[in-house]
Amino acid sequence: MNQPMAYLYRIVFFLLLGSVSLQAQQEPMYTQFMFGKMLYNPGYAGSFESPTLLAVYRNQWIGLEGAPKTIALSYNQPLLNNRVGVGGNLVRNSVGINKTITIDIAYAYRIALRRGYLGIGLQASMRHMFQDWTDSRLVTTQPIGIDGAVPGEAKSKLLPNFGFGIFYTGPKWFAGLAAPRLVSNNIDFAEQGGVLSREVQHFNAMAGVSFDLGEEMEITPQLLMKYAIGAPFDVDVNVMGSYQRKFYLGATYRTGGDSGGAGESIDALFGIQATKNLFFALSYDIGLTKLRTYNNGSIEATARWWFTPPEGEEVINPNRPW
Repeated sequence: MNQPMAYLYRIVFFLLLGSVSLQAQQEPMYTQFMFGKMLYNPGYAGSFESPTLLAVYRNQWIGLEGAPKTIALSYNQPLLNNRVGVGGNLVRNSVGINKTITIDIAYAYRIALRRGYLGIGLQASMRHMFQDWTDSRLVTTQPIGIDGAVPGEAKSKLLPNFGFGIFYTGPKWFAGLAAPRLVSNNIDFAEQGGVLSREVQHFNAMAGVSFDLGEEMEITPQLLMKYAIGAPFDVDVNVMGSYQRKFYLGATYRTGGDSGGAGESIDALFGIQATKNLFFALSYDIGLTKLRTYNNGSIEATARWWFTPPEGEEVINPNRPW
């Protein structure tokens, strides 16, 4: 490993891993948040008329050793004439020597309003956290485990949690607010010195509205706002255009980072409804922070399957076509 990469690996390891008291985001980020709303908000469960299975792969900061990688599966469906929604997520995330596998189970009670539905959702989750302190890539000034503050072997633990969310869907717009993980679990593996790090509460809000541009084109501005206690407030602003509800092209600006106000990234997205059931999307993030010198951007791929796709040309859904 060359010197810049070794240095950056240590930065990623110590700042993102969670072995010290962190004031940072501890949850995976997704550029294609508009397709994976269940990953953010249990109140979304059952909002679309078809049972839906979503798969996401994200490779962040390509070329930077130890950078985040995420694989996620998400499923949800309506029940009881749209009065109830159920769903769940299975997410594997890795950063440095840290790997987590999280299972979420969501239930939403859906209230019919004059022009839409309000989903009130609850979520229970279990996270398996694993850290391999024997990883050969670790660079230390003294043997690991010698002082008890850092374990000398691989460690793991189970972290139960719960959260809630509300999500409104109308004929042309949607909005949601959620806190998916409320318990401040101990995520420290130190053998001495007390608890150094805990999970922090994450809050997110999202909204979007669709406008028709003629009979075959539609444009949807939408945003995702994220806040973790002790971390800066971040916003993703996206504009998505669709043609014949088959081809989709979008651009996102993500705030934050250390770029002196320029933001964290600019992202491009393309999607296609390949069949009535199957949808694909691919996005690429161009970083704006100091790390851009040491990586080749971030990629994210999404595949979605509608088990019972809507019939006819008109999809009667508030956050169509996703």
